[in-house]
Amino acid sequence: MKYHYCFFILLLAFASCSDDGPDYKPVPTAPVSNIINLPEEPYNYSNQDIPDYFFINDSGTLPSSVNGIDNTPASNPITDAGATLGRVLFYDKNLSSNNSTACGSCHRQEKAFADSSPFSHGILGTPTRRNSMTMFNTRYYQRGHFFYDERANTLEDQVLMPILDHTEMGLTLDEISQRVASQSYYAKLFTAAFGNSHATNNLIAKALSQFIRSMVSYHSKYDTGRAQVANMRDPFPNFSAAENRGKELFLKPYNEGGVNCFACHTTEAFVSLNGGPQNNGLDATSTTDLGAFEISQNPQQRGAFKIPTLRNIALTGPYMHDSRFTNLAHVVEHYNSGVKNHPNLAATLRGNDGLPRQLNLSQADKNALVAFLMTLTDTTVFSEVKFSDPFINQHL
Repeated sequence: MKYHYCFFILLLAFASCSDDGPDYKPVPTAPVSNIINLPEEPYNYSNQDIPDYFFINDSGTLPSSVNGIDNTPASNPITDAGATLGRVLFYDKNLSSNNSTACGSCHRQEKAFADSSPFSHGILGTPTRRNSMTMFNTRYYQRGHFFYDERANTLEDQVLMPILDHTEMGLTLDEISQRVASQSYYAKLFTAAFGNSHATNNLIAKALSQFIRSMVSYHSKYDTGRAQVANMRDPFPNFSAAENRGKELFLKPYNEGGVNCFACHTTEAFVSLNGGPQNNGLDATSTTDLGAFEISQNPQQRGAFKIPTLRNIALTGPYMHDSRFTNLAHVVEHYNSGVKNHPNLAATLRGNDGLPRQLNLSQADKNALVAFLMTLTDTTVFSEVKFSDPFINQHL
């Protein structure tokens, strides 16, 4: 049985941040009418049935388990009530200056919480500078730094920054907690999550972080096969010959006939481990977007960007921070023949001669890599209600 929080305020208009072009300028609106559909008992966010193989290293040369890379702080463990509050906050358009945009406007469930546009469009229809990353497997990034340039030191820091950004959502720090406190449905949710109805920015950040960290992907064709074998490298019985060939190429290092993808997209979460932002040779020189250098001022990070998870990669295109590749075939071809000799190029992409490595893959092997990447698509992404928009009347 479900219940509804119903609070009716006149709805004058609303606008979606990514359905309109960069010249679109929505008119500021009254607070959106809120009808929230939540279960009487909160969904299970805190004790998910993540498969055992996520936590057991197989016999490969690189770690397959996620042990030790969870960035969840002891001060903010995932709770069912906390993540429920975070879900409502994530989808609430009242957290933007003109009530047009929510976090979920630019991180869409049907896109594995990436965006449907190459660049997201915020409160005034102005495009963001970089492509939106998926939210899945956020908790399994050991460094715990966020954005492509890693300017946020923790997820708790990151979640408020888009709300404060003048292009994206456009509130001030004071306005964030004020907007939340002005919506009657939050008092009960804060009390359930934190034992107090008083909304503070600190608790708002904690709840949003709990919701995002609860997004772990493990219902894909890959997972069906992985559950049937002892090691990642074993042929998966549910895979085609091409998918198994692609997996073999992906997992094996160069000296074993592979293409070493697993060195940068490792563990069962297919995430980067502790190396930080990397330059992947998109350009020979960095001019317009200097990546992590803009934050760190470290010359070795010029043109270096955070490495995202590959879980659900087929859903999250276009690819790279600047959306330059429209499909996975283009991404594979970049690593096959298109890596540029940037001064900061990641060592894993250089050959023994110091130049960008040429993989010289056959067309069949390039197709096999794409086929394998497609197996990482989580079949529950579109249907998982606990991650969906709880507002009945909103259209993101």
